[in-house]
Amino acid sequence: MSKTFRLVISCPDRVGIVAAVSQYLNERNGSIVEANHHTDPEQKWFFMRHVIDAETMSVDIDTFRKEFSEIASKFEMDWFINSSEEKPKVMLMATKESHCLNDLLHRWHTGELQCDIVGVIANHEDLRSMVEWYNIPYHCINVPKDDKMPAFQAIEKAIDESGADTIVLARYMQIFPEYLCEKYRHRVINIHHSFLPSFIGAKPYHQAAVRGVKLIGATCHYVTADLDAGPIIEQDVIRVRHSHSATDMVRLGKDIEKLVLSRGLRYHIEDRVLVHGNKTVVFAQ
Repeated sequence: MSKTFRLVISCPDRVGIVAAVSQYLNERNGSIVEANHHTDPEQKWFFMRHVIDAETMSVDIDTFRKEFSEIASKFEMDWFINSSEEKPKVMLMATKESHCLNDLLHRWHTGELQCDIVGVIANHEDLRSMVEWYNIPYHCINVPKDDKMPAFQAIEKAIDESGADTIVLARYMQIFPEYLCEKYRHRVINIHHSFLPSFIGAKPYHQAAVRGVKLIGATCHYVTADLDAGPIIEQDVIRVRHSHSATDMVRLGKDIEKLVLSRGLRYHIEDRVLVHGNKTVVFAQ
């Protein structure tokens, strides 16, 4: 596809929003190649995502931002516009489990994920050789049990120096401190190996086995100070039987985790996720 702009808007719902946006684009010859709208009738809130063929526009993105601000002010919009040429910078984080990390690296390597992976942070050395095969910087930052703050300060420094705008916890088995959750609000994506809100916390597959569930799943969500309670981006499930042990569920669950995390990250880097309160609107494709 040729160069595109992604215009993303959320605002109080009222008559005339779509007309105003369409008129602005029409007057500048903008061709809309994908359009998504949603209204939350309970919250009276409107959401929009348009993909515009940048080659048809009579103005560049900087001029767009200046001109469109008048419309945005009128309708009290929370909005932004990005260019497809501006690839998001992503920092991946992991511990010892490799399935999610390896899947994301492969999808990035083959061009499925349109982003720049600027590094991997881990608290063990186990995954270094795999990551460095992709010529990606590997930062091993140990997190001592007795005093974790220096480690998280080092993690914060590595993230900031890399310029990463998105952080992905690809089975990173440490809890982010509250100040980092707030600093990187709606920028830290986690994969939880359970269909939230069921089985929060450690060993959810073992919890599921004890309960005799018939479906297990995975949840991709934004990280908040409340453990496993952030806005949900994507979920999926797989059916299990009474004969499946907790070990079987772990094996089956890894496939779901990879799919859910990769979808969630793709939706995020393509600006398909709009957060309102603790809920998301996801214009998936």
